[in-house]
Amino acid sequence: MRIIGLDPGLRTTGWGIIDVDGPRLHHVAHGSVSSADDESLACRLVSLHNGLEQVIAQWAPGEAAVEETFVNRNPTSTLKLGTARGVVLLVPALRGLPVAEYGANHIKKSVVGVGHADKTQVQMMVRVLLPGVTIANADAGDALAVAICHAHHRQTGAAVARQAAARTSARAPARAADR
Repeated sequence: MRIIGLDPGLRTTGWGIIDVDGPRLHHVAHGSVSSADDESLACRLVSLHNGLEQVIAQWAPGEAAVEETFVNRNPTSTLKLGTARGVVLLVPALRGLPVAEYGANHIKKSVVGVGHADKTQVQMMVRVLLPGVTIANADAGDALAVAICHAHHRQTGAAVARQAAARTSARAPARAADR
């Protein structure tokens, strides 16, 4: 399964793509999509949309995961970040990809083991989990962490579903015998 992780930002949105093969994670690509500060908000959103469309078209992920944004003290900045996040959620959804969302502390806990890890710890663990990767920038590194988090939770969800199915099928013959 190929997963794209996305770290939304109006100035720079990071993206990271990994392949998941059972318990193994493989780095595929990562980078960022930027918009110019001197453009109107609408033009900046179009830039993000078009850039993410190109990334998804080129790398063909099967699922997407997006970091949830935090509310900061400046309401104008929060609203602008929210609009960028809307585009980041929209692009993979328009392509028919399932889109998961994870909070920053959840991502850190999944990757590092501690929900309040700092960026350097997260980046170090991304390099450990994806050997040989040289992270281009912080936004792309964060996006790879989002993808890793989704891979871990996806595998856990699949294991829980298998166990539930096994319990259900084990009980089904017993119920049939009771009739």
